[in-house]
Amino acid sequence: MALTETTEYDKIEVVGLYKAVQVRKAAVIKKDDVEITRSFERYSLQAGTLDGNDALVDTDISSEPAEIQAVCNAVWTQSVKDAWKANLIADKPA
Repeated sequence: MALTETTEYDKIEVVGLYKAVQVRKAAVIKKDDVEITRSFERYSLQAGTLDGNDALVDTDISSEPAEIQAVCNAVWTQSVKDAWKANLIADKPA
């Protein structure tokens, strides 16, 4: 009886004006190569955050799988980052 656990990134979606990248990660447990359970975790990545001087700090995606990094790098163009930064500044509390 061999139990194995694997992680699959089974959904990567780009949504919204500022190209948020939504990810669904599945933890799959198999017993003798037969799946017995699957659980999901979801998270979202944005192009960056503001520092104390209102400069955009790029989101660190270095720990993400290569396929997610590729999607982020493709959709987070400079114009998207500029628009996201402007949105973050506009939404700051007064």
